[in-house]
Amino acid sequence: MQRICRTLAANGFEVTLVGKKLKSSVPLDKEMYHQHRLSCLFTKGKIYYLEFNLRLLLFLLFRKMDAICAIDLDTIVPCFLIARLKKIKRIYDAHELFSEMKEVVTRPGVHRFWQGIEKKYIPLFPNGYTVSESIAKEFYKRYGVQYQVIRNMPVYSPYTAIDTFGFEEKRLIYQGAVNEARGFEYLVPAILQIPSRLYVYGEGNYLARLEQLIEKYKAGDKIFLFGKQSPDILRMMTPNHYIGINLVEPSGLNQYYSLANKFFDYMHAGLPQITMKFPEYQYINDQYEIAVLIETPDTESIVAAYRQLCDPEFYERLRKNCFRAREVYSWENEEKKLIEFYSKIMEQ
Repeated sequence: MQRICRTLAANGFEVTLVGKKLKSSVPLDKEMYHQHRLSCLFTKGKIYYLEFNLRLLLFLLFRKMDAICAIDLDTIVPCFLIARLKKIKRIYDAHELFSEMKEVVTRPGVHRFWQGIEKKYIPLFPNGYTVSESIAKEFYKRYGVQYQVIRNMPVYSPYTAIDTFGFEEKRLIYQGAVNEARGFEYLVPAILQIPSRLYVYGEGNYLARLEQLIEKYKAGDKIFLFGKQSPDILRMMTPNHYIGINLVEPSGLNQYYSLANKFFDYMHAGLPQITMKFPEYQYINDQYEIAVLIETPDTESIVAAYRQLCDPEFYERLRKNCFRAREVYSWENEEKKLIEFYSKIMEQ
């Protein structure tokens, strides 16, 4: 969201980003756009979503705006109501195929609820964008909406990544949300079978379970948890590692169509990675071989992929391909589409 808001603000739009305040929230940095956090009494469950949506609705009710953008399905209802009430333009920014996330599809009642919200409201948002071609096609197939594809990629920086192949310790990195369906139950035992350590930067709904897995496998000397870090810190830290880890369980369409931010973060850091043989990753890897793709995130596949990347010639080829790919897959190219999208919307 920071990249989107910064780009829009730098191109003459007055932007306000509204989010929620969590216990783990760090103080907001000063930005060129407005920021506001909503505080909620509840932190999970149905009552939390109800409270957050009511607070968001009340906040928006007393603000002036020319357009409103709902970020994912859990904000779409209040954004639609405000757009109708104020007779303003409405946009949908889909970071996920929300109704097909694992934590949704594995709970039948919750799944039916979000499917209903999606079916009712997405057709009412004809203007929108999403993070992958696969999700855009799925929205068109289901609801007839033609959404732009605008991917969240790092800003291009022509630094030279550190040559870590000769390091005595070949460190692995996982950065981003520590959530369900990220393959940690297979990754932890895999780390015990290879001569490398894993450094995890992030938080999420699977963190407590990950800590239990580390204790269960007695892997405390091989897996280190550093919590959530700022994007600036991660940009400095990531090139000091050897392989990026980006695992996703094929537990639903959202996972299968995913294109994680970390995929591009590793690319820009010059890090070959182990990731999934899913459509979006395979498409990019067919153009620029930068990763070892695995069918499923099982322990044997992870270990086999790691051993492939221990070959010096193969590793160096992928590393050089990362440098080529990052010149194409950069925010400088994506932001042009974003500016054009919003400019056309505001002219309508």
